[in-house]
Amino acid sequence: MNKRTFLSIIAIIIVLAVYGFEYILNEEEKAAVISEAETVKSNTNTNFMPTSTTGQVVHHEGYSLSYSETHEQAEWVAYELKKAHLSNSNFKRPYFEIDPSIKTGAAHWRNYKNSGYDRGHLCPAGDRRYNQAAHGETFLTSNISPQEHQFNAGIWNSLEQKVRYWASKYDGVFVVTGGILKNNLRTIGDEEVSVPNQFYKILMDHNSGKTKMIAFLMPHKNSNKPLYEFVVSVDDIEKLTGIDFFPELEDTLENKLEASSSYKNWNFK
Repeated sequence: MNKRTFLSIIAIIIVLAVYGFEYILNEEEKAAVISEAETVKSNTNTNFMPTSTTGQVVHHEGYSLSYSETHEQAEWVAYELKKAHLSNSNFKRPYFEIDPSIKTGAAHWRNYKNSGYDRGHLCPAGDRRYNQAAHGETFLTSNISPQEHQFNAGIWNSLEQKVRYWASKYDGVFVVTGGILKNNLRTIGDEEVSVPNQFYKILMDHNSGKTKMIAFLMPHKNSNKPLYEFVVSVDDIEKLTGIDFFPELEDTLENKLEASSSYKNWNFK
């Protein structure tokens, strides 16, 4: 073996060793992120956490979620929006990033590129402006679902603004939201991210003296109808999703609230 060949072999060994070391560090970092996510550290009241049909629940600082690998998005995102969280802070919009805490691997944001669909936030960035870190983590891909632009910027945005109004009026509401995930949905991207035909949002007010709930189920298209025309019972959404949304509530209260589709206790200004 001549000297040049020997030095080439040594160089290759060094390069492989460096890449191997970096790989080990990256895997250890990923494992640490997942381990941290499995320990609840969020602002979300975990007493109101829904059940998971997927077995993959992740807790971020500002919201929790149950990830569906089959549909490459969350089946629900849950968080508490308190009056103190409402802010006009205007943080720079970050790039979308893959959520490293999803064990099965969260969908890449490139699935949405040229798909004709928005990267629709489930926990809105506008609900997490109380600090930059909370705002930034809403741009993880585990927190988005494909949404038509007119829907995302139209009736769905109107509902998000109404949630902020109620959060201010009632000194906080607990929010659970997501798409209705089922078989044979249209998909986008190489990872086949499902496009829901309907989206839901469930609110519970437990701060203003008497616990109350309201649930919305919207077809995935823009509408000029008033928001109250989309009100359904929580039971209706549970039948569609298989999710038990408030299992920790006292049974009598849970059954009463979840069966109702009344909106008379909610102020639609």
